[in-house]
Formats: sequence, structure tokens, C-alpha cells
Amino acid sequence: MSRVRLHQTQSEALIFERSSPGKVGYQLPALDVPEVDPAALLGAGSVRDDIDGFPEVSEVEVIRHFTRLSTWNYAIDLGMYPLGSCTMKYNPRLNEAVARIEGIIDAHPYQPESLAQGMLEIQRTLEGHLAEITGMDAVTLQPAAGAHGELTGLLLVRAYLESLGDSRRVVLTPDSAHGTNPATAAIAGYRVVEIRSSERGMIDLAALEEVVDESVAALMVTNPNTVGIFESDIARVAEVLHRRGAQLYMDGANMNALVGVARPGDFGVDVMHLNLHKTFSTPHGGGGPGAGPVAVMSHLEPFLPVPRIRETPDGLRYDRDRPHSIGRVRAFYGNFGVLVRALAYILAHGGDGLRNATVDAVLNANYVRKGLEGHFDLPYDAPSMHECVFSDVRQAGKGVRTGDIAKRLIDYGFHPYTVSFPLIVRGALMIEPTETESKHELDEFIAAMQAIAEEVETDPNLVRKSPASTRTSRVDETRAARRPVVIWKDGQ
Repeated sequence: MSRVRLHQTQSEALIFERSSPGKVGYQLPALDVPEVDPAALLGAGSVRDDIDGFPEVSEVEVIRHFTRLSTWNYAIDLGMYPLGSCTMKYNPRLNEAVARIEGIIDAHPYQPESLAQGMLEIQRTLEGHLAEITGMDAVTLQPAAGAHGELTGLLLVRAYLESLGDSRRVVLTPDSAHGTNPATAAIAGYRVVEIRSSERGMIDLAALEEVVDESVAALMVTNPNTVGIFESDIARVAEVLHRRGAQLYMDGANMNALVGVARPGDFGVDVMHLNLHKTFSTPHGGGGPGAGPVAVMSHLEPFLPVPRIRETPDGLRYDRDRPHSIGRVRAFYGNFGVLVRALAYILAHGGDGLRNATVDAVLNANYVRKGLEGHFDLPYDAPSMHECVFSDVRQAGKGVRTGDIAKRLIDYGFHPYTVSFPLIVRGALMIEPTETESKHELDEFIAAMQAIAEEVETDPNLVRKSPASTRTSRVDETRAARRPVVIWKDGQ
């Protein structure tokens, strides 16, 4: 096994178990004012009773306890996340510093537009840069996440087609699509029709020709797609759709493989969303604030959500008088702090820097691919972009599947890759190193994966029983997700 990368204290007791009656973590001087009864002064309803069972510990015990617990957490500051399709890159601290500039961090969504000119300029500047990067004509920053951007994009398509008197009700998705694509189409009220991929892992043009008719509103395609391959026929795909009155929607989740190299607007995309956390280094949502801007070509611009930012003689203002707009899709104008971070990232890199990040992402993915090709099966031989997808076909003969390999990777100090996705690859190992990882880190990851492949050949049972270094080993993941039970004290 390669070196142990993370120190973990697996025998840490609960803070309740460390409690000792009467112990406190502070010391106060004697009162120099008359003592009063808080309940009499504030009212009984404003005074909290003592918390039953609250741990009584010293300050240093509290600090050391939670510091040790933090060593159980894997974080991007400790090592790489090889999650394919999720782009878990390191976020430069500069982004955070800019977002905390006085006047930006204190901005209030209800302050008058005349006092928010700097905030409006930040938003308008970001819209302009994203439009240039994507080759599209206009951008809205309102959507709060990638899937929210997908929904917004389909609502724009519907509004546009219905303005032409054309009420189409079918959306096509490739069999390699992100799961949010068919889900979003269904939520938007469309019937979803899946189209198959070719043997090279791309859209099958013949299959597309068969299904595109006057009922099809749009095709939702990820490019590069979910097996890490660029859809080289994308311009022909756009031509097939446009010839029959349909729109081309691009899931921009993998735009970090194209920035500065290719622009979706130039190869026929009508509408797309961007995941700012994937490509432009904002915090990964995780249930918190995110951003999924939507970029459109000019024919869809009148339908963008309100308000839109426009320049007037009195400065920048929100334009709400847009009769064709689909309306608001988010309170205010999106998650402002996330947008500031994205603009900081773009400006810090500049055009050449953004392109270099793209080139490095593709280089790193291909470096990993080359290092693992002799150890894991590669289902598609087409060139990889920002991620590479292997399968567990070789290891399955020894009774080891992709989930087992991922669990064993934890023992080597790495976060697991994406397991069993995309679904068109049986036993998929989906790996995306991102552009922020060094050659040294990639070499360590490759060595760990190679070592696991060798273990499968010599001791497959070891891999099947992994992880061995964690406090808890294998759990029934289905049951844990559906019936979570937390035992913390006295068996309760």
C-alpha cells in the first residue's frame, strides 16, 4: 500500500462520554454588581432551563475533540476528489477574499438600485463574459443550480415555440444523459424519449434522424458527454434538429473541457446552462447556495426571466417590462456571492488562463487514462476529454466490482471516484482529476489504482472486505438511505 495520507483517530469518544460533572470551559471574575434573578428581570419565558445531559468539559477538551473529529473528514484541502461528472476542483482563496470585500458582502437585495450600481455592474460584467465564453447572445444569472438552469432552459424553449403557435411535447435525451436531464424534461411537462449512443459512445445520427419529427421540442445533450467524449457530430446534430423546427439544449456541466477552445454557440446550440461550481470554481452547492446561469441565442432572449439589467441615462436598472418573459425563476437576481466568486475566477485567469485550465484538465484526464489502461477495461476507444470512464469487466471475473474497488481506494487515502455511472457502461469507474491536481498527486492516485488492480488478482477477498482503515466498514447502503437510525447514547 502507498503511504497513509490522512491521520485518523478512529477511537474518539463522544463528547458526552468525556463529560465530568461540574467541569466548565471558562472562568469569570466575581460579580461587581448586585446579583438579580434573570427570570424576574427578563420574564420566565426568556430564560432557558439547563439543558439536560449537556456535556461538561474544559475548553481544551472541546478544541481537541472537534479538531480530531475534523481529521475524519476528507476535503479538497487534503487531497483530490476523482469524482467524474462532478468536477471537484480546488477553489482559489482569492475568490473568497473578493466575495468578502466590504460593500459586496454587506450588499442587501432590497437596497435601492441607485445604491447598488457596483453590484449591478458585477452581474452585467459576468453575463458578458459568460456570453463570450459560450458564444451565445445573452445570459441570465437567476437559476440557483444546474438542474434549475435546465428547467429554465426548457421553459424558454416552450415559450419560444408556443409564440410560434407550435406546442411540441417531446424532449429527446441520449442514453448517456445526466439523470437530471430526463427528470427536468418530465417536470417541465414533456414526454421523454431516449435515443441510443453509437459504438463510439456518441449520439447515433441514424437513430436521431429516425425520431426527430414535428413533435420534438428539443434534444438535451451533454458535450463533452458523460463518458468523457466530445460529440464530434454536434454541428450535424444541430442541423437535424433545426431542419425540423426543434431546439438544441446543451447541458453545460462539462464546459470546463471547452472553455477557450470551443464555443457551443458556434456549433449550433440554442440554449445551455453552466454549473459555476464545475467550470468557474465556486463552492459546490451541497444543498447551499449555487448558481446555474442560462445562456441563449438571440431568438430566445425575449423570453429570459425578469428582471434583466439594462443601461439607462440614470445608470444601470432592472428592466421588468418584458411581456414575453417566462417570469421569475428565483428570488431577486440569483445567489450574488456565488456570482462574485465566478467573476473573480474569470478575471484572475483572463482568456489565456482559462484556456490553459481547460488544456490542463484534458491533459490530466488523459494522463490518468494512460496510466490505468493496462489495468482496467476501457469501453470506448474515442479520445477522452476532461474525464475518463473505465469498467470493472476484468475485475468482475474475480468477484470484485467497481464499488469494491472504490471502497479499497479509501484505504489508500483517496476519495472514491464516481461509481456505476454512466449507466451505459456496466460497472463504470468514472474518473475526473480536474486541472488543479499536480503530476505528483496524479502519480499517487494512479499507483493506488494499479496496486488495487494487482490485489484483485492476488487477494480479491481483501478488496471485497475493504475499507479496513475506517471506523465503520461496509454498511447496507440501501437500508441506511431508506431507514437512517442514529444510535448515540444508551442505545437510543
